Parts: sequence; structure tokens; C-alpha cells
Amino acid sequence: MDVRRLGGRIAAALRALAAGGSLPIPAWITNGLAMISLVLSSCDLLRLCSDRDRRLRFPLGGREFVTVVCQLASIVYLFSPCGTGIPSANPETPACRDQGGSADQTRAAAADAPEALHGGAEGEDEEIVAAVVSGALPSHHLESRLGDCRRAARLRREALRRMTGRGVEGLPLDGMDYQAILGQCCEMPVGYVQMPVGVAGPLLLDGKQYHVPMATTEGCLVASVNRGCRAIAASGGAFSVLLRDAMSRAPVVKLPSIKRAAELKAFVETHTNFETLAAVFNRSSRFGKLQGIHCALAGRNLYMRFTCSTGDAMGMNMVSKGVEDVLGYLQNDFPDMDLISLSGNYCSDKKAAAVNWIEGRGKSVVCEARVKGGVVQSVLKTTVQKLVELNIVKNLAGSAVAGALGGFNAHASNIVTALFIATGQDPAQNVESSQCITMMEAVNDGGDLHISVTMPSIEVGTVGGGTCLASQAACLNLLGVRGPNRDSPGANARILATIVAGSVLAGELSLLAALAAGQLVKSHMKYNRSSKDVPGASAS
Repeated sequence: MDVRRLGGRIAAALRALAAGGSLPIPAWITNGLAMISLVLSSCDLLRLCSDRDRRLRFPLGGREFVTVVCQLASIVYLFSPCGTGIPSANPETPACRDQGGSADQTRAAAADAPEALHGGAEGEDEEIVAAVVSGALPSHHLESRLGDCRRAARLRREALRRMTGRGVEGLPLDGMDYQAILGQCCEMPVGYVQMPVGVAGPLLLDGKQYHVPMATTEGCLVASVNRGCRAIAASGGAFSVLLRDAMSRAPVVKLPSIKRAAELKAFVETHTNFETLAAVFNRSSRFGKLQGIHCALAGRNLYMRFTCSTGDAMGMNMVSKGVEDVLGYLQNDFPDMDLISLSGNYCSDKKAAAVNWIEGRGKSVVCEARVKGGVVQSVLKTTVQKLVELNIVKNLAGSAVAGALGGFNAHASNIVTALFIATGQDPAQNVESSQCITMMEAVNDGGDLHISVTMPSIEVGTVGGGTCLASQAACLNLLGVRGPNRDSPGANARILATIVAGSVLAGELSLLAALAAGQLVKSHMKYNRSSKDVPGASAS
């Protein structure tokens, strides 16, 4: 009998046994036996070849024949595309179906036992998709079961198509590092959304030039900020001051009585006790440093607003960990303290709140520029007097009539959101980060314009979150603030916050000028709407 044929039959018999033939031998046992056989037969062949008194000759003797057959059978079994030793690149081949059972039987086995879907014949795409559709394999388990994040996203897309009857062909799959987002940015991904990125500038800020990346689908926005940057640069640039750098987290605890709640409040706010609490907090992170604790009572509920510096990270997780440690320490002296929530909304995160407008959250920045009268006329196409009047009537009085909370501006959230998406920030935090008051006044006997924006709650970071993604990291790199600052921890995040404020300053200047000059509709019809759509739209 041909040796190769014999080896193939032995390997097929082993696979049949492993696949659930007459003897239900687990795959790890057959793999182990094959490996042992390969090692022993290889050692025996090497010994025979090196033995001068007993050279390996053909035809083979009984012992030599058995050794060669065992080695060939082991190799065929371990390296066969249908074997359980090494997974196949295309497991749905005819040879696999012939030697490993029908595809329908394999799919049924996979649906009944989804825990076996990890590579090999059991991990065929069709089986996995069927298991997800049937509910036998939860979609969120795909990454851990397959060990391949891109493949998990691809199979999840197909399962979604079968369950809903609708495809997502327009949603890109390739081009995203799915391993990078695992456990950090997004769960159960099926692709990514394309967002155009424009560049405005250069923005001349604090003596440096920045080309500002903005991810947006609103035409005219980048062009408007670009015009504002041009006007500011032509007038000597903008200047910024960072007033405060403190992220906050405010847990809420309940005490048995208002007296006990007041006692805990006094304990936490006492200066000598604060030093001890700060030491406990600061042990949780190299960069998180507790700055203060401010408390508020509502009945027997106590809200403790912790504020701390967080280095180059935006810092929510960092602060939460430190707060958790402090609460554990306080439990020793106040065992009757009941933690209701690690976040009691007194923080306040992703909500318009007066506490952020007054006390600040994240980075508090003020940015200003003096725009020359000639630049106002030549670049912005309006006058200083019109801009000052418009700002008072619209941004100050108009927002007051509307009862705005931190919304004394023209469109700060436009610029903040575009920059946040481009640089990997949390877009939902544009709610408090966009709180801004824009001020304008005539200076130099009315000849020039002084403009400023005050933004008390810019929440940004250059490490963590979406900053790890390639596109967002590239935008941060364009600004020169990618990653942590090794020489001065926190400096990159602070610079990014000033860039946000400077860009808002440019955007406010340009939009208000367009409104003062009556050019808003004309500009949007030019940049925000294709001319070929205008006749059809007007006729409808």
C-alpha cells in the first residue's frame, strides 16, 4: 500500500473520531497524540539516520516502516486544511465536506454548541452567522470567540442583514482598526461612518500658527472659520488665558438623617481632613490630583463635587476611580453612608448646568483678539459699529430673552463639535463645552474691534477615548498635541483647549460679520447647497 495513502487514511480516521464518530474523542486529545507521534517518530528517524551500524535502507524494515508511517500520518493530520490542528483559510472546500461531514451537520453542531466556535472547521463563517441569527451565539461574544475583530465585524454585518432584511452596503468596513477600538471606543461594530474633514487657518494663537481640522457635514462652516482666522491673523493674532483645569465627578450618598448628612459634609470640607482625602485620591493615579470638594445637601442626600487635574486625559474615568477610593475610605468613619450613585448629576456631565457655567468643568479658557477696522471692512465686509450692536442685540439680549444657559454666542457648538469629532473627543460633551459668552466692543476711539470668548467648560484630552484611532490621532498630530506631553504632563490637553477657544473666536467673528452684512443666506446657498438642487427644490 502507498505510504501517503496510508497516512491519509489514518489522519482521516483520527478526524472522524474527533468530529464525533464512533468514539467521541475531544480534539485536544487527538491533537496531542498526533504531536507526540510526530516528535517520537522524528527522533527515531534521526537516530536511525545517525546510526552507522544500522543505516536506513529501502525497502524499509518493519520498525522503519512504522516510524515513517507514524510521521507522515501525524504531519497530514496536523497540517491538513480540514484537520483540527491548523485552521483553514477557506474551510468550506469540497475536501472538507467530504472528510469532515456535511456542511449542514457542522452548522447544526455549531448552533447547538456555540462555545466551540473558535477557529478550525467549527468556526466557518456560515455557521457563526447562523448561530448569531438564531440567538445561540450572542453578537457581543464574536470578538472573544473568534479572536479576529475585523472578521467579527464582517460576520455581525451579515447577521444583521439576515435578521432585518436590510443591508448596510454603504457603510464602510475596511479601513478601520477594529482591534484598536475593542474595549475602548465602541462595542459590536459593523463598520464606521465617513465624515469629511476640512482644515481652517492658519489660526494665529499665542504667537503660533495652527491649521485647525474640522469634521463636519455643514457646508460653509469651515469656510467661515477660515475667514475669521484670516481676519485675526491680519490683525496680529489672538491670545488666550487658561483660568482653570479641573475635571469633576459628584457622587450622591444617603445618610440616615439630615444631621448625619451635615456631619459628613463638615467632615469632607474641613481643611485638615481634605489633606487626608487628597492623599487617598491621589494614590489612584499618577496624574490625577485632587483640587477640591464642594458639597450640597438635598434632604438627607449629600452631593460631593470632587474636582481634580487629569494630565493630558479628559479624565472622567480617572476622577471616578479616585472618587471611589475616597468613598471607601469615608465608609470607615461613616458606616451608615449609603452610596446611591457614583454620579449624582452635580458634576455635571453632558448636560447644560449652571454649576459648570459658574464653577467651570474641564478647562476654563478666555480668548481675545483686536481686529483692525480696516480688516473688518476688507475681510469681513462690515463695520465695527454694526458688529458691536449685533452682538449686544443677538448674543446678549436675544439669548437672555430665550432664557439661555451659557448660550450667549452665535454658534460656538458648531466649531466645538467639528473639532471634537476630528480629534477624537466625546461629541456628547459639546453640551457643556460649547457654553460660551461672546463679547464685542469698539476700541481705539471706535476704529478697531475687541472680541473675546469666555468658555468655562471645555472638556478635552489628547490621550484615551477616540484619540487612539488613526484618523483622530492624525488630526491631533496636525495640531502638534498628539498623545501625552512627556516634559509637562497636561500641557497638550491645555493647548488643545485654547485651540478650541481660538477657533470659536474665529467662527463667531465670521458668522456675526455675515449676519451684519446680510450675507448669511447667500453664503449658505453657495457652500451649503449644490446649485443643481436649487431648481428642483424650489419647484417642489
